[in-house]
This record gives sequence, structure tokens and C-alpha cells, in this order.
Amino acid sequence: MQKFLFTLLFSWMSMICFGQSAGLVTGNIVDKNQQLSLPGATLKLKPGNHYTVSNQQGKFEFLGVPAGTYTLEVTYIGYQALSMEVAVNAGKTTELHLKMEAGGIAGKEVLVVGDRLRGQAKALNQQRNNPNITNIVSADQIGRFPDANVGDAIKRIPGITMQNDQGEARNIIIRGLAPELNSVTLNGDRIPSAEGDNRRVQMDLIPSDMVQTIEVNKTLTPDMDADAIGGSVNLVTRAAPNGFRVSATASGGVNPIRGKALYTGGLVLANRFAKSKLGAVVSASYNNNDYGSDDVEATWSKDDFGNAYISESEIRKYDVQRIRRSVSTALDYKINAKNTLYATAMYNWRDDRENRYRLRLTGIEPEYDGNDAITGYTGSVRRETKGGIDNGRNKNRRLEDQRVQNYSLRGEHLLGSKIDLDWSASYSRASEDRPNERYVEFRAPSSAINMDIADPRFPLATAPSLRDEDFAFRSMSENHDFTKEDEFGFKLNLRFPLSVVPGQKGRLRVGSRLRLKDKERLNNYFEYEPLTDIGNLAQIANLHVDGKGYQPGDKYVPGTFATNRFLGGQQLNDASKFEKSDVPAEYLAVNFNAKERISAGYIRWDQDITRQLSVIAGVRVENTHIEYEGNIVAEEEELEGKRSVTNSYTNVLPGVTFKYNVNNDLVLRAAATTSIARPNYYDIAPYVSSLADDAELSAGNPQLKAAYAWNFDLMAEQYFKSVGILSGGLFYKSISNFIYTYRDNTYTREKFANDYKDVTTNPIPAGEEWVYKQARNGDNVRVYGFEVALQRQLDFLPGFLKGFGVYVNYTYTKSKADGIFNADGDKRADVTLPGTAPHMFNASLSYENPRFTARLSGNYAASYLDELGGDSFDDRFYDKQFFLDLNASFKLTKTLRVFGEANNLTNQPLRYYQGISSRTMQAEYYRPRYNFGIKFDL
Repeated sequence: MQKFLFTLLFSWMSMICFGQSAGLVTGNIVDKNQQLSLPGATLKLKPGNHYTVSNQQGKFEFLGVPAGTYTLEVTYIGYQALSMEVAVNAGKTTELHLKMEAGGIAGKEVLVVGDRLRGQAKALNQQRNNPNITNIVSADQIGRFPDANVGDAIKRIPGITMQNDQGEARNIIIRGLAPELNSVTLNGDRIPSAEGDNRRVQMDLIPSDMVQTIEVNKTLTPDMDADAIGGSVNLVTRAAPNGFRVSATASGGVNPIRGKALYTGGLVLANRFAKSKLGAVVSASYNNNDYGSDDVEATWSKDDFGNAYISESEIRKYDVQRIRRSVSTALDYKINAKNTLYATAMYNWRDDRENRYRLRLTGIEPEYDGNDAITGYTGSVRRETKGGIDNGRNKNRRLEDQRVQNYSLRGEHLLGSKIDLDWSASYSRASEDRPNERYVEFRAPSSAINMDIADPRFPLATAPSLRDEDFAFRSMSENHDFTKEDEFGFKLNLRFPLSVVPGQKGRLRVGSRLRLKDKERLNNYFEYEPLTDIGNLAQIANLHVDGKGYQPGDKYVPGTFATNRFLGGQQLNDASKFEKSDVPAEYLAVNFNAKERISAGYIRWDQDITRQLSVIAGVRVENTHIEYEGNIVAEEEELEGKRSVTNSYTNVLPGVTFKYNVNNDLVLRAAATTSIARPNYYDIAPYVSSLADDAELSAGNPQLKAAYAWNFDLMAEQYFKSVGILSGGLFYKSISNFIYTYRDNTYTREKFANDYKDVTTNPIPAGEEWVYKQARNGDNVRVYGFEVALQRQLDFLPGFLKGFGVYVNYTYTKSKADGIFNADGDKRADVTLPGTAPHMFNASLSYENPRFTARLSGNYAASYLDELGGDSFDDRFYDKQFFLDLNASFKLTKTLRVFGEANNLTNQPLRYYQGISSRTMQAEYYRPRYNFGIKFDL
């Protein structure tokens, strides 16, 4: 190792000295008319094999160019080619400022590039010149879809679908792989999770208009974080432009499901100062959406005679207000041609206020005649109101305060004329705070239940004999849930020439990475017993929710509930009115603390074999060190103690990527790479929780290994000069140590004693068999599929038809998992990996002329296994979904346009089913949403 480091250091010093006989060419490239940076431009110095690609800020550099006079050629899809003479002097820096003209010649036609095509051009130029398999979407394209948050914008990209929450895209699925197998970064820094038990990034937290570019990396290179088996999404925020810019958006709309309004506003201010050395951009966004959802849910059971019935049924009405605020700033300071500093900050804050009115029929049991035939059902009926305290923040609603913030400082430096160094330091925090969350529930005596399951897609259970006065007070509670995750990151990269093929370009990169993570969940829960009689449901302030207009169907009638004002106005901490009781069973087992240290180093070698064929080879080594602390909970509420665990593991991650430019427009790619997915936080936490009433034991698994994948990819991309692409590719993944939830229905006292020798109290009584649940590693999963995409302006058509464009992509994914066991301990066959959507399809038809643009967009994802149950009857599936959206805009002046948007025209519900597609577990409806506004852009 010492010899290697000495050789490396000697090589660097030699190159610095040798660099004095060569020169350096740097600069930036912009749109001539808009003065906006052009990322992904191809620049070549002739004669010789000197070429480079402009970065996100439009900057470029040629390292170690021998002194002489060259011809610089610049090409960019959708723009006129640029050519100029450049003189390079030994030991000197030549700085260029290039401007390109939009348009040009495509075949025999003159190409006219409007605003939308400019956005496509930026994205496609970056995608074509990237060394790995990526999909790029620019801000101009994002703005052409009616998408309020980043998640809704990402679902348009090939191979991606989203899981929704309250009608908004939240969790990302890439190539059919679950959210836990993907990563999300902001300007290259990992975004922490605001949720308590997993690593998922809440994509509905970030407004789409705060992002300049979305990069989806479907294959990794050694310099990238390795925890992204499905892929890595990088959100690139706005960089300072090359001159003054101001942009403002204001809109309003309506949510028909509750007849409430929505409001959106956005502002961008940017300029350059100090003789263009200092650039600054500030962006702000505000969205206030007042809506709701209508929801029905059912849990299905099976008796000893094979009869399926509903053991629990719920009818829910949600009233929701989501206020999303976001502000970001980016600064860059050009010290000189060789040194630039950058600073970025982003703060996202979402308040989610919710009232839920829930009718719940639970503990439903069949009654039989003498021939074991079902004659009826009995069960318990409850009506619950969810809300919050009556103050300026909660406003009688449950408040979920989620925040994600990121701050980074980085630098780019040229050492001599041959060595490129960059570094960055960042801090990120995600948090979720739910203060003063309240519930009140009223319960009726056990009652006869009528059950209609003739059509299991719309199951219905009712208790027709009950009246409002039959519902007596059961419970009232208040809790405060808090989760935070902090991450500090640092990385250093060094790049210098190293070629083993004469006359061809080669680069060696080495670098290191450090990530320090701290995750904590700290919840509490209290119940309140009134010291005076509250009365029954008919005697308090109540509201009646009938079935009129209820989206799942008028037959679903939620009924009468305590009002949110009644709940919010209760003085729960007044000892003269309520007796307060701590309820550890509700929070002790879920509280934990986790610390992770991830340190990595890599070597990456880029080598051109010929002028057409290039290869990237390298290896990344990541070490993960964890320190977790969890609670041991016996009989639901007794804290027996704490368990602490430390663990450390190292992953070696080699990879190789090939790129072959058949010509300027046809690119072939192939890659064999490796990646990992770390377990969810709560799955590792060393907790043990026993629920005696349910005869159930759950536990964390500190020995979980990170899933490890070999990924093989082939891709072909044909780019059109008229700003478009036709692409197709194959992928195959072999994932070892994938993680699933293991269940054992015959867990005994003896098994517990053997598994948990460090736990002094055995919660399982002798002779009893409990249900045991724990996250475990499976053996192997194989995932394979293909994707095709077409993005094309139909400019070959005559007349006004030239204005039409199409955007179509389809992805097929199939998986097979080995090493999964059911609740009886038997190995399950023909099981797919949870989260693997087999079919994903996007299509849109657009039209654009100099003043008018319109787009009709469809998004489809097939049903897939979401969560494994104890057997196939209990497996949970996420049902197929199809969204249809429409938007249009009209230019009033050069800088002013009006627009309109319509989302979810198909009224697509969020639907889960159990075991078979006809057996509904959940169906939640949101109705369409309409928005109209005005946009100013200078």
C-alpha cells in the first residue's frame, strides 16, 4: 500500500510539472437568446482526440492540451453547430464564453425550437453524453406536466411508478423495485427519511417547481453511493444563471371532493454580481391544497371450512389540508478560471392537517347451524374521530409537520493543467413531528352484523339495529410522535489523465466518502378517563356523515361522530376533569435510536478504446458501522430493559460500463455493476415486543445483512436531430440477502429462550404457541425485464400537424424470490419480490405552436405484490392504476402566459386487495383536481 501511494503521489507531482508545457481551456456555454446554461454540450478540439462535455452549469474544461492552434467544434441537439479557432499557450489558461443559437437544420427542414423543445434538448443532450444509463428530465419538461410535487413529475420517466398517499405520489418504484431498494439525492447528497421505521424519501415533500433537473441513474459508476439497487434519483436544484432572471407563478383551483380551493405561488430571482464572478438564485414556492378522500377498508379471514368473510370493516371519511412551503438558494463564486466555490441550501416544510371519521366493525365472527353452515355474524361497532388540539397550529386537526433541509458547500479546483479536484461537505435533516394528536371513540354493545360479500370488490358490513344513543364513550387519547434523521456527508474526488491506448483519452479518478447518520424516534401516548359522564354519541356535539356522493358508493354510510371541535376543545390536562394514564404499550416498542457511519473509497478508470468505444472500470468499497438501541417490552407495557448492538460489515462493489457511439446519433451501452440496499432502521433496532392478548411477539434483527445485487444492463438509444429519442434496453438483477418479513405461527417458550439468551424475562407461557414476526434475509431474487421509450416531435407531418409530439414508454419487469417461508415454516414457491410492478406505461400527446401548448398524459402501472402475508390468502397487493391528466397554456405576451391543469380525470382510487384481485382490502377515492393560473418569466 505504501508503495502504491508513493507511486500515485509521484505521478501527480510529475503531471503537475509536465503540465507547465501544456495549456488549459475552460469556459461556459449558454443559449444565445435566453442566456441560460446548456448542460450536456459536446465540445471537441481538432486536430487530436480532445473532447469534453459541459456540466450542469454549462461549464467545461480541457485538461493538459498541448500548445498550439485548434478548431473548437460544439454540437447540441436542437441547436446550430458552433465552430471557432482557439489558441492554447503552454502553462496558460484560455477562457471561453460560448453562445449557441437554437434551431438549425434537421434533414431538409428548418428546425424551430420553442420553449418546450429547448427543455427536451437540455435533457437529451445530458442523457446522450452521460457514461451510464440514465433518464434526464429538465425543468422545462416538468413544467409542461400538471404535477405539483416531484413524485408526480418522476412517474412520467420510463421504468418508474409511484405509490400514492392521499392522492399524491410519495414512494418511488424504479424498474419494478420497491422504494427500499432505491435512493434519492439532492444535488448529489443523500436525502434522509422523515418517517420513523424506513429509509423511504417522501417525494411529495418537494414541489416540482423547485427542481431544475431530475436525473434517474439506472446503473451506477464507482464514484456514486452504492445503496441503489433499483436506481438513484438525483434532484438538481436551480443554479445561478448567466444574467438577470425573474419568474413568478400564481394559480388557484378547486377540489370537487370537498368543494374546497387550492392555491399555488412561486417566485425565482437570480442575477450575477461583482463583474459576473458571483452568481445567486433564490427560489420560493407555496402550495395550499384543501381536499379529502373517501375510503373503505376490509380485512378478510377464512374459517376452518374454507369460507372467506370480513373479520373487520371500516368506512372512513378524511378531510385534509396540505400546505407545502419551500425555499432554496444557490451561490457560486468564481475565484478565477481554475477555482470555483458553490453553496446551496434548501428548506422544505409541509403541514398536513387531517380529520378522520371512522366507522369500524371489528371482531366479526361467524355463527353456525348444526351443519356448520354460516347463519350470521356478530361483532363490535365503533365510531372514532381523529383530530388535534384547538390551537393555532393543529386547528382541531391532526397535524403532521414534516421538514427536509439540506445545506452544502463544495469546490471545484484545477491543479496545474492536468489534475481536477472537487470536494463537498453537506448537512441534511428530515423530521416528522405530530404534536397533540387526539382520538375519541364511542362503542356500541356487541351486535348482529349484516354482511354483503356477493361482490367482494365492494364488500359491506352493517349493524342496522344500532342507534346513535347506543354508542357509549370508550376512550380518549392524546399522543406526540417525533422522528428525526440527521446526516453529515463529506466527499473528495481527484481526477487526472491516465491512458493505456496511444492517441486515446483516459482518466483515472479516486475518491473517498463519509456519511454520518443519526436516527431517533421518540413517541409518547396517554389515555384520559373523564371524571364526569361525557354522555353517549347522541348527547354530545356531533355530525352526521351520510352516504350521499360518497365515492366508493352511496351504500357506504359512515354515520354519526363526535365533532373535531368537541375533541379539540377537551381540557385533557385539567386534573379536575380527566384522569391521565401513560400507555407504554403504544410507544415503548417503536422508540429507538440508531447511529450509522458509512465510509467509502473508490477507484474509477475511464478509457477510450477507440474513437467510438469507451469503458469505465472500477471498484467501490463501503464499510457500514451501526450502533442501535431498542427497548425490551414485556406484556405490552413493561419496560424490561434496553438492548444495544453494534455491527460492522464491508461491501466490495466492482463494476464495468461500456459505451459505443455507432455515430453521432446512435449510442449503445452495456454495464455489469453491483449495488446494495441497507435494511430499514426499525428492522435492525434490537427491540423485543410481546402482546399477550394477541399471543404475538415481534422483534428487530440486528444481524440483518444489506441486500447485494449484481446488475446487468443493455441499452440502445437513437437520438433525433429534431429533438427526440427512441430507446430500448434489457436488464437483469440477481439480489442476494433480500429482506422480507418472516412469520412463525408456532413460536414457543423454548424457541424464545434459545433465540434471546440476553433477555431475562420469557414472555411466552409454557405450553402456548404464539405468532412471531421478524425481518429476515431471504436467499436470492432474480429480477429481469426490458424498457422501450419514444420521444418525438412529429415535425415530418405537413402543416399544423408539425406541432404534435408524442412521449411514450413501457417497462416490463418480472421477479422470482427464493428462500421465503410461510407461517407454518414451509418454503413458498413462485413468490415475486414485493414491490415489483410487472407493467408500467406512460403516454402523452402534445401540441405546440408559438403561442399555444397542450398535453394529454396517461400513466399506468399494473398490480403487484406489496407485502407478504403468512400464506397466499394473506398476501397484500397494490392494485393497478391509470391516471389521465390534461394541461394547456397560452402566451399572452413574450413573458406572460396563462395555463390550466386537470389531474386524475379517471378518478383513480388507491386500491389494495388481499390474495385475489376481487377481494378489496382498501379503496380510497380523491376525485379530479382543477387548477388555473398565470406565469411571468423574464
